[in-house]
Amino acid sequence: MRRFTTTLAIAATLFASSTAFAQSDAQSGSDTDWPTRPINVIIGASPGGDTDFNARTFAQYFEQVTGQSMVVTNTPGGGATIATSAVRDADPDGYTILFGHTGHLIVAEVSGLADYGLDAFEICCVPAVDQGAVIVTSSASGIESVEDLVSQTKESPDSVIYGTELGGYSHLQGLMLQNQTEAQMRLVDTGSAAEKIAALLGGRIQVAGIAYGAVQDYVEGGQMNVIGQPNDARNPLIGDIPTFAEQDIDFVMTNPYIIAFPKGTDQAIVDKMGEIAEEISEIPEYAEALEQGFKQPVSFMPRDEAVTRLNEIRDRYMDYRDELQASR
Repeated sequence: MRRFTTTLAIAATLFASSTAFAQSDAQSGSDTDWPTRPINVIIGASPGGDTDFNARTFAQYFEQVTGQSMVVTNTPGGGATIATSAVRDADPDGYTILFGHTGHLIVAEVSGLADYGLDAFEICCVPAVDQGAVIVTSSASGIESVEDLVSQTKESPDSVIYGTELGGYSHLQGLMLQNQTEAQMRLVDTGSAAEKIAALLGGRIQVAGIAYGAVQDYVEGGQMNVIGQPNDARNPLIGDIPTFAEQDIDFVMTNPYIIAFPKGTDQAIVDKMGEIAEEISEIPEYAEALEQGFKQPVSFMPRDEAVTRLNEIRDRYMDYRDELQASR
């Protein structure tokens, strides 16, 4: 009798939970009760970086909105192809998603690291846009401006080393900076953002593209200089730093984050995730967390707008395909 009573209690709890989800879906106009269990979120980056921060911050508010958790799994390596392949090949049941950015889903294709791209996934939305990236130099290099960078490389070709991850997003940053300024730098594979910072401080490289939040203390302490931000308009959260466009340099490279599902995932699930992501973007505490974490303004693009924007970025990056692939 006791076992029967316990079973009834569990059944009643499950029924109440499913009823609550159904009521929520009815109010939002969705016809799916997803999610009913934790979501596996795969990211192609190590813990502690900007992608990891964005994914985990989003996961925190996803649970607040839906009552279901997100389990973030860091799967770095291979230019994020290990992570993207895992999601591409996963069961399209709505419980495995990719939280990545253009470096993972566009640059990897352009550079030849992956033989697939955006079309291999169900793109849901752009839940955030990284506008905190800056180009920094070590103070020891004597490079305090774009003019200094160009003149130093003209006086001594290849003497200025740009630290990057060959075949990845920061490599493309270096190529675009170099092409638009005519500064002939030597691009060297130095690894992650933490490794770039160590290399800048140690004098092994002179220039790198890094999130401002990761180098702010060194800039304020005088060990590093910021020569520009590659945004189309100033990000006011990173201080009085001019864009490259303000310096008459056509170097704009914002980095949208992307939520994507395996191909074949029910469109109702994809749509509902988009609705949830938009709701999260309207939570003041979420915006405050992004600002404090990586000096990132809150932003959101629904599916159609996201796909259009991402394909525009892909078309532009394809101009650098041969240079990226030559480095491999």
